[in-house]
Amino acid sequence: MKKYWVTLFLVTANLFWGGHYVFGKYVVAEMDPLQITFTRWIIAVVLLFPIAQLIERPDWRKVWKQWRYLLLMAAFGIIGYNFFLYTALKYTSSLEAAMINSLNPALIVLFSVIFLKEKLNLVNVAGLFISLLGVLLILTKGNLQQIFSIDYNQGDLIMLFVILNWTIYSILGRKMKGIPPIAATAASVLLGILLLIPFMLYYGIHLPHGKPAIIGILYIGILPSVGSFVFWNISISKIGASRAGIYLNLITVFTAIISAFLGQSIPFIQVVGGLLVFLGVYLSNKRRESRELKVQAEALG
Repeated sequence: MKKYWVTLFLVTANLFWGGHYVFGKYVVAEMDPLQITFTRWIIAVVLLFPIAQLIERPDWRKVWKQWRYLLLMAAFGIIGYNFFLYTALKYTSSLEAAMINSLNPALIVLFSVIFLKEKLNLVNVAGLFISLLGVLLILTKGNLQQIFSIDYNQGDLIMLFVILNWTIYSILGRKMKGIPPIAATAASVLLGILLLIPFMLYYGIHLPHGKPAIIGILYIGILPSVGSFVFWNISISKIGASRAGIYLNLITVFTAIISAFLGQSIPFIQVVGGLLVFLGVYLSNKRRESRELKVQAEALG
């Protein structure tokens, strides 16, 4: 696969995820976090299996032999990540949640170096820190000296569990061997749904009634749930978890842009921070030394 396709997939995945934060805020006003998680994946699973069959034509017996990893990926990436995200959105704004989520690439890099023995050159590391600087400018509105004095609310703290779950999901995916990424996504989603069914039988399902929430759950069930997960998994299989992870900073930028279109004001310093995020993404994606570029294509995230 050409490098520009991987870049396009990663940018598109994060564009959809940026909208996920905005629309998710509307949905949590009418639905419980667990119900949102279940409903979005019910919508998505109907699309994921046909897409996997059409594009990859996988050997499903081989896929299901990896059920242990798939089950863990379902627990952390399909259920845990989403449940904590929707819980956080009940207490914090879409933009604030996206800003905190931008700490995710640093955690993915740390886990990748420790557990996957991935390596970064100096340009990649510089890109990582530049993008993080951009995030901090957005978070503090330019007052970097206040970074340690910010009073984080309950939603901000819950977001730490969100990024931890996503990091574990990404690292687990790299352990998959010879499994097509879309098929693995579909299988892990199905397992996630099965894990959630007992809770849904106990708590019940309450569908949204307001137009913004209905549009929101349909958006979440199709674009982030199918488009983003498929694009993300394909990309990680090509360039590795740490290099793909830096693109997660784009979620903050896209969330800010979508919020601005919806009438929310964005300070100039946050625009500067967004530009730094883009610069950091570019630098972090510069070619590594040849011995560091040998990423196995069968890996998945």
